[in-house]
Amino acid sequence: MSTRRVFIKQISTLAAASCIPPSLVSASDSFSRVKEVARPAVSTDKIWAGFLHLSFNFAGGIHNWGGFRTEFEPDQSLWDDAVKTMSEQGLNMILINLDDSVLWHSHPEISLKNSWTPERLHDELEKIRAVGIEPIPVLNFSATHSRWMGKYFNMLSSKKYYSFCRDLIAEAIDIFDYPRFIHFGMDEEIDRYQQRFDRINVRLGNQWWHDLYFYVSEAMDHGARAWVWSDYIWHNPDIFLKMMPKSVLQSNWYYQENFDEDTLVGIRKTQVNAYRLLQEEGYDQVPTASFDQNNPKSIGNTVEYCSRVIDDKHLLGFMQSSWMPATEKYREKIIKGIELTGEARRSYEAKRI
Repeated sequence: MSTRRVFIKQISTLAAASCIPPSLVSASDSFSRVKEVARPAVSTDKIWAGFLHLSFNFAGGIHNWGGFRTEFEPDQSLWDDAVKTMSEQGLNMILINLDDSVLWHSHPEISLKNSWTPERLHDELEKIRAVGIEPIPVLNFSATHSRWMGKYFNMLSSKKYYSFCRDLIAEAIDIFDYPRFIHFGMDEEIDRYQQRFDRINVRLGNQWWHDLYFYVSEAMDHGARAWVWSDYIWHNPDIFLKMMPKSVLQSNWYYQENFDEDTLVGIRKTQVNAYRLLQEEGYDQVPTASFDQNNPKSIGNTVEYCSRVIDDKHLLGFMQSSWMPATEKYREKIIKGIELTGEARRSYEAKRI
């Protein structure tokens, strides 16, 4: 059964069981318009991904990074060298956080000063593909990470909000030449992550799921598979396992170096155990590490642990995130994180020979 049919069956079953509002099922109507697209050739290897930011206005803790940005800030020199290092280190995918750093044709009103035009971004994507790397768009729709939306942030879950999201999803997928995946974030939508905001927006109960299903259906309407962060499962495992479609690619994230389940306690134990929960329920995963917290063993230990606990058919690959602006100030850590991912890939492949 195709991914699209699986998704439709899941939301229909959930609606019948009164787990979600009947309106969710209407999302399946758009699937009749799904496009058959010819994508550029992509690697059939495991995903070895890096994560870079055009926009940094997604950050819940933006006050720790100099405050909200009003102008495009990535340095081309660092951007080019990061892509070059990814290629040299054997990474085959890059996730690009777009948000307000593209001069969107559909919604230029949210764009930062001097943002890349869609045409400029498309040219950059061609350069990325030319060195063997598959680019994937990221639009973080978590209410904790949506300040980049401008006025639409205050219209959460309204008709205008959905129209805005639909436009950006369609335009991003078009710019990226109909990618295999699109990442929607959806992490950390909890009030405690918004304590420094001037208002708190948290979608509760079925509303969070309603909106997630809307994004997923829009992606599928354009032939792309939705991808999300998995931390909802830490706080609501039963609901997550009942409501999350298997069609949605999962990235649980854990940025520490200790994976010893006998010594871990509290939230750290919960974070690591999420890899097993997702495996037991048959979700496809791209486990995610990070190198921004003096944690050089994070990616290597993530690869070693997850290779043991996740079935190979559901382990699509690994990702190293970079929670720093793509500027020269952070060059050393960004490049080092990429190099650590290359080391982790070589170690992983050496063990499989």
